[in-house]
Amino acid sequence: MPKLPLRLSPPQVLGFKDTAEGDWSRLRSLQYSTLHKEAILRAVASVGASLVAISIYAQHVSIMLLALWGFAQLVATLNLLRIEQKFAHLDGRHMKRSEFCGHMLAVGALASLWSFALLAFVPAGQMVDHFALWAIVAMLVAGASATLNSAPAGPALFGFVTGIAGTISFALAGEWYFVVVCAAFAGIAVGSAISTGSVFLAARIAEVGVAEKSEVVSLLLREHEANDADWLWQIDINRKVRSPSPRFAYALGRDRAVVEGESLLRLIAGDITGDVSEDEGLRELAESLKRRATFSDLLVRVQVPDGRRWWQLSGAPILDEKGNFRGFRGVGSDVTAQRDRDEKIAYLARYDTLSGLPNRLMLTEALGDALRYCEQWKSRCAFLMIDLDRFKSINDSLGHQMGDRLLAKVSQRLASVLGEGEMCGRLGGDEFAVVIRDAGKIGNVERICEAIITSLSKPYNLDHHTLFIGASVGSAIGPRDGSSVETLMRNADLALYRAKDEGGNVHFSYVPSLHAEAEERRVLEGSLRRAIANNELQLNFQPVVDANSEDVVSFEALLRWNSAEHGMVSPAKFIPLAEDTRLIVPIGNWVLHNACQEAVKWPVQVRIAVNVSGEQLLEPDFADEVVRALADSGLSPQRLEVEVTESVFLRDGRTARETLEKILALGCTVALDDFGTGYSSLGYLRSLRFSTIKVDRSFVLGASEGSQESVAIINAVVAMARSLNMTTTAEGVEDKEQARMIRDLGCNKIQGYYFGRPMVAEDARKLLRMKREAA
Repeated sequence: MPKLPLRLSPPQVLGFKDTAEGDWSRLRSLQYSTLHKEAILRAVASVGASLVAISIYAQHVSIMLLALWGFAQLVATLNLLRIEQKFAHLDGRHMKRSEFCGHMLAVGALASLWSFALLAFVPAGQMVDHFALWAIVAMLVAGASATLNSAPAGPALFGFVTGIAGTISFALAGEWYFVVVCAAFAGIAVGSAISTGSVFLAARIAEVGVAEKSEVVSLLLREHEANDADWLWQIDINRKVRSPSPRFAYALGRDRAVVEGESLLRLIAGDITGDVSEDEGLRELAESLKRRATFSDLLVRVQVPDGRRWWQLSGAPILDEKGNFRGFRGVGSDVTAQRDRDEKIAYLARYDTLSGLPNRLMLTEALGDALRYCEQWKSRCAFLMIDLDRFKSINDSLGHQMGDRLLAKVSQRLASVLGEGEMCGRLGGDEFAVVIRDAGKIGNVERICEAIITSLSKPYNLDHHTLFIGASVGSAIGPRDGSSVETLMRNADLALYRAKDEGGNVHFSYVPSLHAEAEERRVLEGSLRRAIANNELQLNFQPVVDANSEDVVSFEALLRWNSAEHGMVSPAKFIPLAEDTRLIVPIGNWVLHNACQEAVKWPVQVRIAVNVSGEQLLEPDFADEVVRALADSGLSPQRLEVEVTESVFLRDGRTARETLEKILALGCTVALDDFGTGYSSLGYLRSLRFSTIKVDRSFVLGASEGSQESVAIINAVVAMARSLNMTTTAEGVEDKEQARMIRDLGCNKIQGYYFGRPMVAEDARKLLRMKREAA
């Protein structure tokens, strides 16, 4: 709706000119909507004035003229009455310009009849009658100004027309003094009508503005009340609820009649009979009401029939016109859903959703508190890091859902082992931690660690599966092993790493030497990353011979690292490091390419065997890497044998099988190394076409020492390989007697120091030349 202007010029007040802002029709409606209230009074006055004028001039003017004039006056008056009566409904609509013009014409007609009387009825020499007629007209002008002040255009037109007529009539009579008086009276009448009309219109505009604002406020309040979560509330000086809104009563779960006159604090506290000061929100609310202080967004816990709710209240004191306190008025919102959501978010930020245990954030905070406690009381605390042994194999073989259920069981057992002052939590994956607030008692940490290992190592029964895992624990004592959270956690992690290196299922305490070992490992990793670029890697080749003819049938490529910083580094030291850091992928590719390039220099019947890590098999393009190595070197695929261990099937058996099947499709062969020492499964032999099964050196050594179990295992492997059309290779043969024994047991190929130690490429070529010349 357009805004109505408060300042108007006289033409705008009269309605003869549009305003720059606002609505002309709306302004006229404000002016003319009240004319009907005194329309009949004005009509009666006009008719009465006409009868008085006729009686004055009955002796001087023709009866016929007076009768016609009187009839015209009656018709004009009734027409004006009819028009003004129609304005009674202008409050509900806007006024039309045609209605405005019609009213002006009706007023103009009435003014014209009186002007005619002033000019035509006054006989020469009858000044008394002239003055009497002008007095009647002047009274009509004054009455019009008084009763038509809301619509000044009518009285202004009536006064202007009759004023001109009166001025002319006095001028014709030679009464110049009254000419001036009559003209001045007409001007004052017109100006007064405009001034009065302007004041009235400004008041009406202001009144409408206030009404519109009140309507907007009422609408906003109604919308506020209609909201399901918000309401208005009001209390008196005794803190009793007055005029409760429907939404407020609904939020309390009570009828409005019950709520009326009840104590606000009692309604909020519900059935709680204790001191409200026990609740922080209620206490603050009571204090604010007592101090008569304004409060905003105060969070209060409320007891309603449906249970506990959370409200957010705002309120301000009510003061009367004299400044006296009359109570409180405010708004409230039910924020239970938001509060529950915030609490859930806070829970998720501090607790692990899978296990329900504290997460890393909360454990870190607890460890920080424990260290501060130790500093204050000169005591000791402890931090334990726990890693599950063999969990990854279960997670990979039985699926993540089973793994998650197993972690939940582990969490329950871990929590049951601990007592007061000991907090356990999950760091992520299969890693857990324990914070011991007071670890001053000798042997307490070791006792807890042993209890954890024993409890977590017991079998788990899930979906008809009996699962066995272990737990490795690393511990650090604060502040002895670290005065900060970060240091203590790092040192506990180093101890855990050592426990895993020891084979798992053990507890290892932090010792300062672990830090030196970790630093050595870090330095070694940095050197290993630069090994290829610095040309520090080299290949050695160990021959594999036919068990009967003792001819060299293949070489196994073995990686060696001659570091410029560390000298010769043992494969047992840098290969696990390469696998942990995934450096084994680029290093393994280097081995594959260089081994193929060397093998093309050998006789075509001699093959090359390359060990492949599980990390390499999980690379999506490893099969393509084999193709590139064969293509770059020109080596026939039938001369390349890929050696893998059973452990490659534990992480992602499906991906490993798919990759090996692609390699087999190229024409390469696959050998299963270290068979029987790890997670042996005949399923591997059934699902993949292995060419060779390699018998581990431990069985060869055991058989040579008379171990019947080792002999039985070798016999079983040989028999199984024959039935599957596979060959067998015995590793670790170091003397003639072992070679004869292996030959008698039926192995097809032999590898060991007896037939040749790992040698450089040039020596391998010399060995082949010597064998060829001897033949």
